[in-house]
Parts: sequence; C-alpha cells; structure tokens
Amino acid sequence: MDAGMQSFTTSDGLTLRYVIDDYTDPWRTSDTLVLLHAAMGSSRRFYAWVPHLARDFRVVRLDHRGHGSSDAPTKDQISFERIGLDVVELLDHLDVDSVHLAGSSAGAITSQSVAIRYPQRVKTLASFAAPPGMKMGRQDYNGWLAKIGKKGLDRFLRETIADRVELTKVEPGFVDWFIAEACRNKVESLALFVTTVSVVDLTSELDRIRCPTLIVVPGADPIHQLDEYELLKAKIKQCEFVVYEGMPHNITDTVPDRCAGELLRFLKAHS
Repeated sequence: MDAGMQSFTTSDGLTLRYVIDDYTDPWRTSDTLVLLHAAMGSSRRFYAWVPHLARDFRVVRLDHRGHGSSDAPTKDQISFERIGLDVVELLDHLDVDSVHLAGSSAGAITSQSVAIRYPQRVKTLASFAAPPGMKMGRQDYNGWLAKIGKKGLDRFLRETIADRVELTKVEPGFVDWFIAEACRNKVESLALFVTTVSVVDLTSELDRIRCPTLIVVPGADPIHQLDEYELLKAKIKQCEFVVYEGMPHNITDTVPDRCAGELLRFLKAHS
C-alpha cells in the first residue's frame, strides 16, 4: 500500500483505499472533489492532476474495488450498482453531504451513474472519455479479456497502446510506467470489473442528471464513436461539451495538465 493512503470498510466488508490531497487554506471550508479512475488503473494515474486542483479543492482519489491497493471482490461482491455505492459510502465515511465528482472512462461512467441515482450527493459532474455506457462501444471486451488471459496484460497493452495514448505527446518512459501501473492490478479482478461495466448503458437515464456537467471527449477515440458521446450533450440539460481533436481514448493520461486545467476552469465557474 502506498504511503499516505487511508481506508474505509464498505457495507459488504471490503477495505477500499483512497488518498486525500488538500493544500487549501486551512481557515476556509473547501469543497471536496472526488476523482474516479479508469478500468485497469488506480488513483495513482491522477498524480499529474493534483497540483492543478488541490490548492482550491480537497481532492480525494479512490482505488476502485479490485484495483490499486483496494481489496479484490469475489464474483458475488461486484455489480455496477455496488461500484457506485462504494462512492456514496466513501462520502459517508468522509462525512460530506455532497461533492464535485469527476471520472475517467469507466470511472466516468460510474460518476454518471452516481449523479443519476444520488443527485443530492453530486454538486457538479465531469466525465472524461466516457459515453453513457461501455455497452455501445466498438470493442469486443470479451475478446480483450481472452487476449489478456492468453498473452498477459503487459503484452496486450503494448500491442494496443496506440488506441489509448497519443505517443507523440507523452514523454519517454511514460508508456512503460502506464503499463506497469496497470499490471499492479490482478487480472482476475480486472476481468470481473470489465465484465460488469461493459454491459452498462445509461442513455435512457441521462435526463435525470440535473447538476452542471462537463463532458470532455477524445476526438479520435477508436473505442467509442463521437455520436455515442453526443448522447450526453443531447440529454443532459446543463452540459458543456468539449472535444479534444485528434486524441485517442486515454486523454486523462496523455494530456493530464490540459484535462486538469479544463476541470479547474469548470469547477471555478460552478463553485
């Protein structure tokens, strides 16, 4: 477990871990911002966002169940509703009524779901590289898992890295770090998580999102088409829609400073 990580126990008995980064003025009451990482990731993947955000907000980075330093669930301990409930139970543990909520990819789909099902807990929503569900994507997720089982996660990610990261925009060494971070997760837990989230489609419920919402889209995403993302713009009433032209799926890793700056601008406009 990384130094500085804290933990709480979920209502179904798992220990989930999180990090708090807070450099706000100690005499002020600051809003809390919760960041939810993508599948195959962890809270560490938001490391570059922290300097941009933690001066103005108490930033909380959660490791999803089965990811990072959090406990791995059994097959009976994972559902999409349970993943969202983990976020709500984290807020209860932190003793905060409502937060700003932002996520990347599968973490953003979870964020959308929390804003739909627990609207009183979400002040604003920011969704990066996430349509309203992985079900509509062009990828064969079962095929992904089969290849990972056959080749290993390291080799699978190296073969598909150009779908995820704009290689001309990252520093030398980033790809090795990105893959090493993913490989810290157990393949069995990733399989449970991906299988659970890959069948989700929130399209019919999007009009229940009432908070100010930022949608940031990779314009050259090989996983999801632009019209899938545009469903969010069409159905969420208070929606700002931003496209990063020419970018593949993992914009939150490829251009973290840009994404964090985008989020900070949005939060300051709505705080």
